[in-house]
Order: sequence, then C-alpha cells, then structure tokens
Amino acid sequence: MNRRNFIKAGSVAGLSITSLAIASCTTNSGNEKKEIGVNKPEPFSDDFALNEFTLDQLQQKMQKGEYSSRSMTELYLDRIEAIDKKGPALNSVIELNPDALTIADAMDAERKVGKLRGPLHGIPVLIKDNINTGDKMMTTAGALALLGNIASKDAFIIKQLREAGAVLLGKTNLSEWANFRSTRSTSGWSSRGGQTRNPNILDRNPCGSSSGSGAAVSANLCAVAIGTETDGSVIAPSSFCGIVGIKPTVGLLSRSGIIPISKTQDTAGLMARTVRDAAILLGAITGIDADDPITKESEGKAQKDYTVFLDSNGLKGKRIGIEKSFLKGHEGMVGLYQQAIDLLKTQGATIVEVDLLEKIKIAASAELTVLQYEFKDGVDRYLSTANAKVKSLKEVIAFNKDNEAKAMPYFKQETLVICDTKTGLDNKEYTDALKKTLSTRKIIDDMMSKDKLDAIAGTSIGLACCIDLVNGDYDTGFYFCPPAAMAGYPHITVPMGNVFELPAGLSFIAGPYQEGEIIKMAYAFEQASKKRAAPKFIKTAVVY
Repeated sequence: MNRRNFIKAGSVAGLSITSLAIASCTTNSGNEKKEIGVNKPEPFSDDFALNEFTLDQLQQKMQKGEYSSRSMTELYLDRIEAIDKKGPALNSVIELNPDALTIADAMDAERKVGKLRGPLHGIPVLIKDNINTGDKMMTTAGALALLGNIASKDAFIIKQLREAGAVLLGKTNLSEWANFRSTRSTSGWSSRGGQTRNPNILDRNPCGSSSGSGAAVSANLCAVAIGTETDGSVIAPSSFCGIVGIKPTVGLLSRSGIIPISKTQDTAGLMARTVRDAAILLGAITGIDADDPITKESEGKAQKDYTVFLDSNGLKGKRIGIEKSFLKGHEGMVGLYQQAIDLLKTQGATIVEVDLLEKIKIAASAELTVLQYEFKDGVDRYLSTANAKVKSLKEVIAFNKDNEAKAMPYFKQETLVICDTKTGLDNKEYTDALKKTLSTRKIIDDMMSKDKLDAIAGTSIGLACCIDLVNGDYDTGFYFCPPAAMAGYPHITVPMGNVFELPAGLSFIAGPYQEGEIIKMAYAFEQASKKRAAPKFIKTAVVY
C-alpha cells in the first residue's frame, strides 16, 4: 500500500485490517509437498568495509586518517557497481555524479587545513531524482520525457547540503512522477530507471516513491539519503526497507527546485539507518528560502541541531496514542506492534488507544482531488522554466503517447490525463476539497489535547508486497501516513522488527514543528529495541 493506492481508495476503511500475502512472488507448480517458509540466503559475502557505519563513525575514521572523503567515496562507488548494478542488482541508483570525487578531494583539502564544516563534512549522500542539482546530473522524476533536464541551479536543500560539506554521490531511482502517473503503477519503477528491488528480499517491492533512496540506504550504498514525500513516499519505503525515515513539517524544508505534486503536502525527507543520522541530516538542510514562502513559518521553530533531542530516556513520562485499528489483522504485524507497545510501556510511556484513521475518513476522501489540482498547477510551473524539452503536463502526456513502447510498457498515464483536465486553484471543487484535507490538523490537535498526548503512534505500513509489473502494487494494509501527510505534520518511522525477513516500522506523529519530540521518542524506542537489521539480499520468499 502506498500513497497512490490510499488516495485511489478514497477511504481508510479496510486499510488497517487487510490480510498480507506472505507467500512467495513465484510459486511452485505440480503435486510436490509444499511447505511455507523463507528461502535461505544464497551465499553472499557482504564484507563491505563501511557496512552499517554511522555518520559519527565515518567522521572518526576520517579524523584518525584511516579514511579520506575520497577513499570513502570510492568505496561507495565500488559498492554501487557491485551491489546495485551487479550482484543482487538492486537498481536503486539512476545516475552517478561525475563530480563526486572532485567534491571529496575539496573536502579533504579543507580538512587538512583544519576547516571542518560539520558532521556531514566529506560524507557521501544520495539524492532522489526529482530534486534539482545544478551540476552535470539530470533531474527527471524518472520520466523519459524529462531526459536532458539539467537544472540551472541547485534546489535550496542541495545548496544547504553542499555548504554542510556533503559529497553528492548521485541520484536515486523513484516511482515515476513520484508515483502519480497511473492507478496501476508498480512502486519503484520508472521509465528511465527501471525497477528498484528491496534489498531484504529481492523480488519484493521497496515501496515508493522514494524507492531508490530507501533501498540504497538499507543496502549501505551511501551514508544517508534524501527522498521526498506527499503521502507516504519517505515513510513507506523506509519501513519496507528497514531504515529510519523522517517526513518533517511542511515548511521546515524548502521545496524550491523539487518537481512537485502538492504545494500543501510536499516536503523533502531524510532516510538513514539510525535516528541520530537522520537527525543530523535534518538539521543540516533546514532554512528559510525566499523561493518557498512557506519556510518563513519555520522561523524560530527550526533547529540547526536536532541531536540535542536524542535521549535514551525520551519515552519516560510520555503519553502516546496508539492507533487501535492496527491491533487486528495479519498476526505477524499485530505481533510486532504489540511487542512495540509493550516496550513503550516498559520505557515509561503511558498508552492510550485512539482511532485516528476512523476520524479522518472524510478528509481522506478529498485528498485525491486536492492532489490532482495541485499537481497540474505545480508541474506546469516547474516545467515552464526547466531545461526539459517538454514545457507542460500536456506535452508530457503527448510525449508518452508518442513513445508508448518505452515510456508506458506496463501501465499507462491515466492519472496524468485526469490531472491535465483540472483548472486553476480557485476552482470550488478544489477549495472545498482542500478544506476537508486540512481539517486533519484540527482532528489531530483535538485528539492530542483531549487525551493530553505527546504523540500518536502506529505501524508505518504493512510488509513489502511482491514486485508485479502486470497488476501493479497490492494493498498490504497497516498504513499510517495519511493523517500527518494531509495535516502537513511531522512523522518518523523506526524499525520495529521483521516478519519472514521483511521489515516493518513503527511511526510517531505529532503537531507542527514537533520534530524534536518525535525524534526523542523514536530514538528512545530505537535504543531500547535495536531492531535495525542489515539486509541479507534473499532472492525470494518461497513456498516450497
């Protein structure tokens, strides 16, 4: 289940109790005895020198002279060649930065003279391919129609990354147009980049739309990565791939230079293997941007260092609302969820059952309408000044029709076509729908006030579905992204365990600009549970 499937359903009903298919993506035929299980990992020697290294560990290695930024960057580039393009062939990186080693050399030169920019100095980072980089790399949202789009300047958050000393390693694959092209799409597939695979079990989907960023971080192809989210596109792939993801408050991070879907819901997000690393990355890219007026609202609320909230006792005395609809459904997921709830209690939190998903049904029914109008408006604005050959959504649709065999071999573009029929943002259909989606803010605020809650928690999403380019994604249930997405409120997911080697995440959401508080709670849960597990690159979950 991802954002596209949620808004297509137009209702929360059934999402939390849908049964999950744990059977294999490919099954045996014949009369042989069948036994359900997970395929044993094929021999895979994963002796990568930087496996599971944190940002702090990488900095310590550079400080001691054991590695330089250049040598680390070379190791990650070799890792991408070995794991992403060969070996398990994750296909998570859509383009490498030809300037990566030059940037690394510059950061090494600064270190030699005592200039250190901060915790990201010399650190290789991957960026989702819908974020402008003013260099030699393209920005295409995975679409063949946008091939050749070399941005004239960096997106604001990329400028912030460069100033922090990060090495832009490359761009990651994504669900084309951030999973807003078809009602039958397969997450992680784009016409430019092909299909990204889940590093935990390779025939499973990494989810989307930040598929490549999630898979790459989990597989140690980079230190940290940046994705984007409208509804679930950071949180869901982070959960599917077994990593930490942060979707911040809309307004904390600039969206200028990012190919848009929704001006009311879009935000960049952080993807890392630990809460601390995600917090470090978040602090590095906050800032007020004149080209994105909503960032003005973050003045006095944003932090430059979110690590100050990292407290292993951060759950003590907290009151946490637990989404009760997730207490029913697939026994594996429910079991992990109950274990997580029990751990919250042992760490000093008071648990209150809530029914947030039930209360947002009316708002959820309007979300698709809002996104259709805002996508048309935003994409036309972006393309009108971009260096792409297509200058409007209408031209994108025409390009896809003219190049159907390559651009649309598995599913079509009915979402794009519907969006192109929409008029301006003064249309009553849009303004009425927007009032409904924004009502989610009051619903969350009232619930937290009434029950005196510090956060609301739930399973992030179910277990990874099979990659199915014929039928598209199927619903895996347990989906908790819409409330914070529609409200524009912060959301963090942290690993809570595996079922049949497939990861699942626990989510915390709270009110606007409460990133510090949910980071504190997620960190305390992470430190007490230690559920992050490096992927084993299992070929398939089989029935045999």
